[in-house]
Amino acid sequence: MPSEAPHPDTLELAADLRAALGTLVRSLRTDDELPQNQAAVLGLLVRDELSCTVAELAALQRVRHQSMARTVALMTEAGLVTQQPHPTDGRKLLVAATEAGRDALLDQRARREHRIATAIESRLDPAEQDRLRSAVDLLRRLG
Repeated sequence: MPSEAPHPDTLELAADLRAALGTLVRSLRTDDELPQNQAAVLGLLVRDELSCTVAELAALQRVRHQSMARTVALMTEAGLVTQQPHPTDGRKLLVAATEAGRDALLDQRARREHRIATAIESRLDPAEQDRLRSAVDLLRRLG
């Protein structure tokens, strides 16, 4: 049974929200030192303390195996990840974040958070900051 289409006002709100979030995210990326694809891989590996094969990372990121292999090779050269033999399949390698990779990701996140905090304090009055705090809770519920 197909669900009803959302109300036009709700669709407009969704479009406005998507555009505003997209603008915010793009503005935060301007000072990033890690390319987005590398930050995404590190995010997966660090957040869940994972070790994955290149094929698993490619599937998780929805990219081709060859693209992920190139990304992992660049990250390995930069010391952001390490590749170790798979414990049960000697033909495979497991990719894990190094301490340098973890630090690079956490530093990038801290810079972004600092930039957002600075914007919040300089552009929003205390009442607007409270409204934003409430909106964050609502956004979590949408996720």
